[in-house]
Amino acid sequence: MAGLMGGAFLYGFHGSAVSAVDVSGVRFGQNGDTTRFVLDLSGDTKPAIFLLADPYRIVIDLPDVAWSGGDSVQSLGLVDGYRHGLFTDGIYRIVLDLKQPAVVSNAFTLPASNGRNRRYVVDIKPSGRPEFMAAVAASKSQRSQYTSRVTDAPAVSNSRRRDGKHIIVLDPGHGGVDPGNLGVIGVHEKVITLNLARAIRDELNRTGRYEVHLTRDRDIFYKVRERFQIARRYNADLFISIHADSIKNPRVRGGSVYNLSEKASDREAERLAARENKADLIAGVNLDVVEDDVSGILIELAQRETMNYSAQFAKLLVDEMRGEVPTLERAHRFANLGVLKAPDVPSVLLEAGYLTNRSNAQFLNSKRGQKLIAVSARRAIDKYFASVVMQSR
Repeated sequence: MAGLMGGAFLYGFHGSAVSAVDVSGVRFGQNGDTTRFVLDLSGDTKPAIFLLADPYRIVIDLPDVAWSGGDSVQSLGLVDGYRHGLFTDGIYRIVLDLKQPAVVSNAFTLPASNGRNRRYVVDIKPSGRPEFMAAVAASKSQRSQYTSRVTDAPAVSNSRRRDGKHIIVLDPGHGGVDPGNLGVIGVHEKVITLNLARAIRDELNRTGRYEVHLTRDRDIFYKVRERFQIARRYNADLFISIHADSIKNPRVRGGSVYNLSEKASDREAERLAARENKADLIAGVNLDVVEDDVSGILIELAQRETMNYSAQFAKLLVDEMRGEVPTLERAHRFANLGVLKAPDVPSVLLEAGYLTNRSNAQFLNSKRGQKLIAVSARRAIDKYFASVVMQSR
């Protein structure tokens, strides 16, 4: 048993006063070919476990819990890595990425005793693909239903624009169980994007000329399609999705701005689109049901104006960032990014920089860097509505 229970505890991450049960620690152990995953809990909860394929994953959903552990514990054995976060209101999700097909051989709760918290234990053993796929099917009933929050955003009518304010929707990329990139300074992309979105919101609000909304203002997961649907419900004049990239070469630094295109501008743009479009998969969302793609709408004549506006704003934002914010030499790019597929809202994706470059990551994580990006965005938005949009009327 000692071999199974080896490992360090996690402390000091996200807590929540509204949750009845706290996850205070997590650890991995190994005994022979069995990998053990252990959660320390302050009280009773009823976990649900299910499996997802391609890639191989074990998903654990915990109702009404908060996480107060950190992220310093390394996975081992059959588990290649793990991530966690609020999946939907009331459900905290842990996703275990597997190195190979493996199934849950045992899952049980140990009561609190001898000064130790209650523990939830999951034993994982290797399997072949047929056995794994059978376990995927058998566990399907345990999958938590994702609760859409698009309806939380009121449908805004054009009558609200009598005050002359343009409606801007900012989308902090990733969130909750989808942390995004983890850079060299140890701060997840989801944290940096939220801070950047708040900085841009505050800068825009100071002008009094804009009504600004965020797709998320806390650490929670939103599906890709929900993000641009929120912009449409708000009847947005402009949608900006905010991200921070990573790359193998640590010397690469600088921001870039993307607008939508059926074809990528270059191989790097194609790589980024492939990664960002998998956000739902990374969060443990089952993709059994594929939603209709709206890219066909976008290439119709009636929607070309939207794409033209998007491209013009992307160029303005790049121009305003240069000199103040580190940017790539070729910073205006385009790719088939799912989050930009609102057919009637001009939309861009701001890749603010690279978290794999230390100085760039520190810049993005600093108040100064966030302020400079926010000011650049505000200047670009001012010019967009003063020139591009006004000239089209």
